[in-house]
Parts: sequence; C-alpha cells; structure tokens
Amino acid sequence: MADYAHSPAAEAGRAAKARQLAGYLWDRAITGSELLELPDQVRRKLARAAGVNPPSTAETWRSVAGLLDEKAVWAERNPDHPAARRPHRDEKLLWIKPPITPW
Repeated sequence: MADYAHSPAAEAGRAAKARQLAGYLWDRAITGSELLELPDQVRRKLARAAGVNPPSTAETWRSVAGLLDEKAVWAERNPDHPAARRPHRDEKLLWIKPPITPW
C-alpha cells in the first residue's frame, strides 16, 4: 500500500502550499523567524487568511520560513525589482505584535 504523505504528489502539494504562504507573508513583511515564533493557532489563522488549508506539519512551516529567508537575501540584492516590494506591510501588525516598551 502506497504512503501518500511521502509521494511525489504530496511533496509537490506541500511545496505549492509553502510558496503560496510565503508570498502572502512576504507581502506583509513577516520574516521566517517571526513566523516560526508564532503559536500554532496564529499560524493556522494566517494560512486561512492566505487562502490555504493550514499545514499539518512543522516541516511545511519550516519550508515557508526558508523561502522567506531566501527571498529576503534576494530582495537585498535586488531592491528595485517589483518582486522585492511588500505591498501590505501595514498588515504585519495584525499578526506580529511589536514588543511593548516599558515606561
């Protein structure tokens, strides 16, 4: 009996999901490390907001974080390229709360 979870089709599906999530998060200026620090509940909400069925494994989330890190390096080298822009940067606050500075 074949194990679908480790089939080429499943791997391709996870990769497509990771790319879609990374694109959504990139547009909102969320970094790979910020993503991995989020609680599972928030990551599931993020996935739904991105129009993606939430990943069931940490492996997919690590893949998303890796894609974000790779794109950040690329964007640093290509700052004027349209793909380096982050059109929904202001929405980051909906997901990543800045630390509160004590008085």
